[in-house]
Amino acid sequence: MNRPLKNIMLVEDDPDIQLITRLSLEVGGGYDVRICGSGAEAVLTARSYPPDLILLDMMMPGMDGLATMDALRKLPETAITPMVFFTANSQESVRLELLRRGALGVIVKPFEPNALVEQIGALWERFASSASAT
Repeated sequence: MNRPLKNIMLVEDDPDIQLITRLSLEVGGGYDVRICGSGAEAVLTARSYPPDLILLDMMMPGMDGLATMDALRKLPETAITPMVFFTANSQESVRLELLRRGALGVIVKPFEPNALVEQIGALWERFASSASAT
């Protein structure tokens, strides 16, 4: 698979993180970013905006990141969409569990806005390489 990363869905309830992430990815990376303030909103939005990549906050009211990922995996539009978690929990055991559950990667908050585009790009390259190898 050689398709470029273009559309990113950000599922994040914190308005400050929404703004910083959107600016970093749109200005620094040239991506189109759709923000969803909750897991339920992401599930509704995914049908009309199937993203190339989903960034998921781990801790959100209502549906947390894992519940949101599980719900998105049930939709044909996002069943195989790569998902990257944002979390303030930097424990290795948490990172490994998220990867085991199918996350493409984990970005620990607070994150460096200037480095975010590079992190997302590296994760996308890894995904694209593994998809083209199958």
